[in-house]
Amino acid sequence: MAKVKLGIIGLGQQGGAYASFIKEGRVGNMEIGAICDTDPEKKKRANEEYPEVPFYDNYIDMMESGDVDAIVTCVPHYLHPEMGIEALKRDIHPLLEKPAGVYTKQVKEINEFAATKPELTYAIMFNQRTNELYQKVKEIIDNGEIGAIRRTNWIITTWWRPQGYYDAGSWRATWDGEGGGVLVNQAPHQIDLLQWICGMPEKVYTKAQYGYQRNIPVEDDVTTVFDYGNGATGVFITCTHDIMGTDRLEIHGDKGKIVVDDSKKVTVKRLNTPESEMSDSMSMQDVMKLFQGEGPGSIYQEEVLEFESVWGGQHVAVLENFAANILDGTPLIAPGSDGINGVELANAMHLSSWLNKEISLPINEEQYLEELTKLRQQEK
Repeated sequence: MAKVKLGIIGLGQQGGAYASFIKEGRVGNMEIGAICDTDPEKKKRANEEYPEVPFYDNYIDMMESGDVDAIVTCVPHYLHPEMGIEALKRDIHPLLEKPAGVYTKQVKEINEFAATKPELTYAIMFNQRTNELYQKVKEIIDNGEIGAIRRTNWIITTWWRPQGYYDAGSWRATWDGEGGGVLVNQAPHQIDLLQWICGMPEKVYTKAQYGYQRNIPVEDDVTTVFDYGNGATGVFITCTHDIMGTDRLEIHGDKGKIVVDDSKKVTVKRLNTPESEMSDSMSMQDVMKLFQGEGPGSIYQEEVLEFESVWGGQHVAVLENFAANILDGTPLIAPGSDGINGVELANAMHLSSWLNKEISLPINEEQYLEELTKLRQQEK
């Protein structure tokens, strides 16, 4: 095939954006094969904006029509694994929106099934992995340029959402419709980036507020402490009610540190001598000079990198990469199987806050599902 025919399931905000990108020719190796939505208003919209594209109100019918080679799941989170599995059963390539699912047990199901279909492409929309800034940060860490990680700290509170955002959809910010709040809707990208760049922690302790500043039953404010198991620790803070939010990531290592501001600027300070060697060898006279501000810059080299981001460019890059893997085997930036890591971290954060205790990874899947089911039933 020359181009991958994509079936877009859900013509909402994300599905509509992907359809526009493809229609505008921004995804050179992909075309819209079909659109599916259960909302009659979306059918009307599709007929007006994409009159030549087949429309379906049942995604199984769309998959079995022959109109699509692949699908993207722009639907509520609980449905992502189910739709992905149905696609794989029909030899159709699935691209899941984030998160891969709500709980690890359902994500494991699609991961295991996808492993039996290695000839098919299974990917996830972790578009931030295509961000050159975070690719650079990962490269620096992987190359050992700042040494072994000692501490991570990410404050990501730029997810401000007004009450009207939640009131616009009955499934939004509910346990039964969405499976959680900021941890499953807004912050999965940062949760994925943290584990992608720094690795998975061994233990998690979380303090979460539920309906703290918004009239919702799920979490809108989260503070988490990570224990990486080797002495290194991390802090992750996110919320949806800071109208003047902060986006700042710091990674401290044996030989330097990285600071990312607003996902636009990276400051890298590389120590000339590892900190432990400085501690063992510096005289108190040299230490006093540092304390007095005399020549602290002499102990490290500083590099500042700035990046620009074109809106939609990262999503386009994932779509192109997904299609390229189908067409010629280009390696995936975000394999679908990677999606379970972020889901497990979010599950661990929820479980820790529900039980008010530190949670070890891998989590107790049955316990998590039991607690989540209670919340869904109470909500109903």
